[in-house]
Amino acid sequence: MGRAFEYRKARKLKRWGNMSRTFTRIGKEITIAAKAGGPDPDTNPRLRALMQNAKAANMPKDTVERAIKKATDKDASDYKEITYEGYGPHGIAIFVEAATDNNTRTVANVRSYFNKHGGSLGTQGSLTFLFEHKSVFKIKPKEGVELDDLELELIDYGVDEIEADEEEIVLYGAFEEYAGIQNYLESNGFEIISSEFERIPNDLKDVTPEQREAINKLIDKLEEDEDVQNVFHNMREEEGDEE
Repeated sequence: MGRAFEYRKARKLKRWGNMSRTFTRIGKEITIAAKAGGPDPDTNPRLRALMQNAKAANMPKDTVERAIKKATDKDASDYKEITYEGYGPHGIAIFVEAATDNNTRTVANVRSYFNKHGGSLGTQGSLTFLFEHKSVFKIKPKEGVELDDLELELIDYGVDEIEADEEEIVLYGAFEEYAGIQNYLESNGFEIISSEFERIPNDLKDVTPEQREAINKLIDKLEEDEDVQNVFHNMREEEGDEE
């Protein structure tokens, strides 16, 4: 217990620090969800969850509405979700999630970032064994519900780790259990602050400050790409990053 939480805590501030990047990322996810399951959040659980994420990130309502409308616009870009896997310098595993309307462009860009920064792009599926794909929910504590009781209840729904403080509870479960966990929380009146998918590394690799600098250059370059949604890796963060 605790490994997923510590990993996520170490990287969340960096990932969510750039507000415009966050809005772009969530906006694409909303468009993809609305295209797949329809524009009505009442009948589209994934869209409903993403709208909660948008609210948690203080994303303007009209920006959310534009992202939903884009799903039904025949002239709008048709995004596809694609993953890329490779090794950065010093053997650090890097898993890239993208949403793109041009895979040829995106894969060429991603490959060039790896090549220019001492890494190499691998084949799809080559790093799957190094990461656990997790559903992550942040919820508000509910009056009258003890954490231990909630944990016992949610085990049956695929939740395998819970972390809590006075303001929020973070739940971790298997990727494929996302819909069941969401349904349980909504049916039982829990307020979902946000939900997302994380790739949690099974083991973290220690690096020297010089190695970290080289690896971060590649990660930063990947995260700057407009097509890239998320970048996961198995480098241990510096202690100062976990504050």
